[in-house]
Amino acid sequence: MSEGEGWAPREGVTPEGAVGGSATPESAGGAVRMTAWVRGRVQGVGFRWFTRARALGVGGLNGFVSNLEDGRVQVVAEGQRRDCDALLDWLRTGDTPGRVDGVTEIWSAPRGGYPPFEIR
Repeated sequence: MSEGEGWAPREGVTPEGAVGGSATPESAGGAVRMTAWVRGRVQGVGFRWFTRARALGVGGLNGFVSNLEDGRVQVVAEGQRRDCDALLDWLRTGDTPGRVDGVTEIWSAPRGGYPPFEIR
């Protein structure tokens, strides 16, 4: 099962098994790919539009935000670690449209090929 087909890792666990996403193969300031799944009342409330605006406001991020069939929203962002962290922190603040019940993320090496942040 792939990420887009309902697969999600345990809360706060990276593909390498490190808790909290702090130990990744990338350096703390290097380019990364962050994939996050946001649970809660996040569809039909403008969540994707606000997430795109926040990502563009952070600057330097490429990727997308999309609704999943199971009611979650998926966010894929590539850029500098500090910029991805800023977006992830915002997703977790609760200062978002709707209601966020939880965010699960994984970190990996960037794949490239994404335009500046878009809604899918």
